[in-house]
Amino acid sequence: MNPHLARLCRVAAQPTRRILGLMSGTSLDGLDLALCRFEGHGPATRLTLEQFTTLPYAEDVRQRIRRVFALETASLEELTLLNAWIGTLHGQLVLDALHGWGLLPADVDAVASHGQTVYHAPQHQHQRAEYPLNATLQIGDGDHLAVRSGLITLSDFRQKHIAAGGEGAPLAAYGDYLLFSSATEDRLLLNLGGIANFTYLPASRDAALVFSTDVGPGNTLLDAFVRELYPGHSFDPDGRFAAAGTADTALLAALLDHPFFGAALPKTTGPELFGPAYVRAAQQRSATSALAPADLLATLTAFSAAGIRRAVEQALGPNPRAAVYVSGGGMHNPTLLRAIRQSLPHCPFADTQVLGVAPDAKEAVLFAVLANEALAGSALSIGQGRQRVPAVTMGKISLPG
Repeated sequence: MNPHLARLCRVAAQPTRRILGLMSGTSLDGLDLALCRFEGHGPATRLTLEQFTTLPYAEDVRQRIRRVFALETASLEELTLLNAWIGTLHGQLVLDALHGWGLLPADVDAVASHGQTVYHAPQHQHQRAEYPLNATLQIGDGDHLAVRSGLITLSDFRQKHIAAGGEGAPLAAYGDYLLFSSATEDRLLLNLGGIANFTYLPASRDAALVFSTDVGPGNTLLDAFVRELYPGHSFDPDGRFAAAGTADTALLAALLDHPFFGAALPKTTGPELFGPAYVRAAQQRSATSALAPADLLATLTAFSAAGIRRAVEQALGPNPRAAVYVSGGGMHNPTLLRAIRQSLPHCPFADTQVLGVAPDAKEAVLFAVLANEALAGSALSIGQGRQRVPAVTMGKISLPG
């Protein structure tokens, strides 16, 4: 037997597995790396988060990705080259992280790589009759990562979800259900990434009632306009730029005037829709193109909070009272977090640290969970309807040799 396949079989049969989860989101901050030790699988999964770090992208890396990111047209050559280049870069970052932790590749059983999303195209968003299907694209080739790191790699998780009838995002429901369900309270696991999303976990622990949904922008518009209006900054530090402004009600109403916010849950979207062009069109409609930078950021903050509130009320009705556990980069923006808390006054808030997972590590951990299930689990269906996680295992396997 191929020795790499033999190792793969041993890893799958082990009572515990050490899996390194990788996540790079739409904010393009860098690569999150979460070293997870798993015992068991499925509802019996037990997780120990052994190490976590974020290795920031150099500005050159961000600029290369932005040349193809969420654009209707881009250079096919650039996209092809980036797919291999990002895979190799992530492989090197894996080695850098392991070295920093005093570990060798042989100390890790597998890598779970999300890759770098460059375009998300669910059918309800692209509406192209000649392509009656959902699609998404994450670059960072798993074979390049496996060869560079020397580790068995699972990657490209979203494609199986789409092939089995889903939209490819968000996939958080699977890991959230296995790791964070409670028999004593209804929970919302709120992730404030570039696009905000949440997973609903009912206290009944009924897997059919669990779902994840995107709700609209998290940080993506804030970061885009900070880069444009505040040279030298890539995000709003501590939310202070937005805190200095006042939200404009006319612009906020125009931003919320989109069918996405009235569409049934669950749903998915991305910066392909909610980008700077969307904001500028809303400014034109509301005669607010001359807003001061701080007022624009204050309005975009209110927009993110309002999208979250609307989706939570869609899911749970008026005056929702579920416990909210926050993760993602947006939780470090106190202005945004305060706006969200004020919009959901009956919901107690905490971050996922109280559930045993550092909030910055959560998304990387969730892809490690998917890899653990692919290696050792059995197919389990989560949720129902359009965003159901089908009873399939996700992730393509790349061997290092």
